[in-house]
Amino acid sequence: MAQIIDGKEAAAGVIAAVTEAAASLEASAKVKPGLAVVIVGDDPASHAYVNSKSRMAKQCGFNSIQHSLPAETSQADLEKLVSGLNADPAIHGILVQLPLPKHLNADPVIQSISPAKDVDGLSTVNAGKIASGDLATGLISCTPAGSMLWCAASMAMISRA
Repeated sequence: MAQIIDGKEAAAGVIAAVTEAAASLEASAKVKPGLAVVIVGDDPASHAYVNSKSRMAKQCGFNSIQHSLPAETSQADLEKLVSGLNADPAIHGILVQLPLPKHLNADPVIQSISPAKDVDGLSTVNAGKIASGDLATGLISCTPAGSMLWCAASMAMISRA
């Protein structure tokens, strides 16, 4: 028997949990979660996606900072920005919006993000932790995390049936 999942209800639950966790962290440790989003170029779809991420982060109580760089940004300048974000104690998560303009090599940029700040979970360190089943210490990107939550919820429903 098919079970219809209410995506809006599930999303609202996740948003509430993240908002509560951010408020708790700020109250107990006096730390406001900091998210840096880096976008290079003028792709309208990427900008819409990044703006949505930034709005949601702010709604959840994060300090969300967007770095919009021109399309002609050099590899060295992009990697220097990521290095600075890695070193910034007020930044706890870094997202580099893909795809990058054709003259930029995304892999060294993604691999230069500190695994502890790699919100998309795209570094080889975090991808390796997911592949090896280490879900406790790595960061899991949104799509695999959502799939894992869906699978866990589905298995729970099946076991109750």
